[in-house]
Order: sequence, then structure tokens, then C-alpha cells
Amino acid sequence: MFGENLTTKGLLETDVCIGDRVRIGSAEFQVTQPRQPCFKLGIRFGREDMLKRFVASGRSGFYLAIVREGELGRGDAIEVTHREPGSISVADIFAMKMTGDGTPDALRRAASLESLTPSWRDHFLSRVR
Repeated sequence: MFGENLTTKGLLETDVCIGDRVRIGSAEFQVTQPRQPCFKLGIRFGREDMLKRFVASGRSGFYLAIVREGELGRGDAIEVTHREPGSISVADIFAMKMTGDGTPDALRRAASLESLTPSWRDHFLSRVR
């Protein structure tokens, strides 16, 4: 299976929460985690500070799980179909992981998000212990 990258307008990390669902065209998706930079980003841009710049920007992007397959295309409207109550924004989850910030209560809350990818939940749980 291959993933696809979508470039969107209007879905900001500060506004979208883990577990939120969006419809694009006839397909429906669920937000599962922020994207996380790797060392290859620095190599690609030829800058040693690229990872720091990426994290500082707060613009991680995020991964979507397919809830319902469908067709989508350029210019299709993006509709948030469900807001996950009590969730945490993609920006806040990203900041907690990348900066090491977060109170024990915030870390427990992050670890309890069922829609968050298991490896991210485990990361937050390990920091509470």
C-alpha cells in the first residue's frame, strides 16, 4: 500500500485535533498523529538546522487514516464531519512530543486518546512513569 500526500488549505494544526474526521470528495479520514521530521529533512535541504526550524514552525502537518474509501480531486471541498470531544490539537501534541513539555496530567490525557497512533500514546505513557 502506498500513502498519498495532500496539500490542503484551511486545515491548520492549531484547529485540527487528534480523532477529528474530515471528508474530502467522497472519502472520509480521521486525524491520527502529527508528522514527525527525520534526519533526511536536513539532508534534503542541506541545512544542519532544518529539524530545529521545522519544529519551531509548528507546521508539522498530520497523518490521516482512511475511514471510508472514495474519490477525491483537486479543488474538492474539505469538510470537518466530526470534532473529537476532549481531544488535543495536532499542534499541542506535536509540541509536547518535540519539546518534551507537558504536565503529567497533559501526558496522561494524550496517552488516553484512542485515535492517536499507538507509538505516540506509548511515548506519552512512558514519560508519565
